[in-house]
Amino acid sequence: MNRLPLASLSRPIAAMACVIVLSNVLVQFPAGDWLTWGAFSYPLVFLVCDLTNRAVGVSEARRVAWIGFAIAVAVSAVLAPWRIAVASGCAFIFSQLMDIAVFNRWRQQSWWKAPLIGSAIASVIDTSVFFFLAFAGTDVPWLQLATGDLGIKWLMAALLLAPYRAMLPRLQAWVPVR
Repeated sequence: MNRLPLASLSRPIAAMACVIVLSNVLVQFPAGDWLTWGAFSYPLVFLVCDLTNRAVGVSEARRVAWIGFAIAVAVSAVLAPWRIAVASGCAFIFSQLMDIAVFNRWRQQSWWKAPLIGSAIASVIDTSVFFFLAFAGTDVPWLQLATGDLGIKWLMAALLLAPYRAMLPRLQAWVPVR
């Protein structure tokens, strides 16, 4: 299979990196006792990943995830505490690869199943890995924050079906195939 030119993937790569960096900064700020502000921005990475997967397939979606990961970890290492940057990187790549695999398994079903199921399963992995690595052993109530975070990610997975559906006819503009 021929790989797309990297320039064709610039939009999803940039979107992925921006969302991760923004979320790594926002996760440091509580939004009540059960959440951080990062819970609201992070689910957009699943939307970016799913649109990319739908547009150009599994191989290119993985490529976007790995490149977005590298950029975001490098920037996050400067903008966020090291523990958050490392936790974010580990959680991100495990959850994105899971989202891609689950999405691919469900891609032939109804339009909403692949993004919803993939995002829901990947959210469990992302939340578990991130909050454990970032906050275990600290005085941060990380189990409580992880519970709230996961709830918001599941809610966002459902809400982001609307923009996902709206973008389906426009995928050629999102990732130009040639």
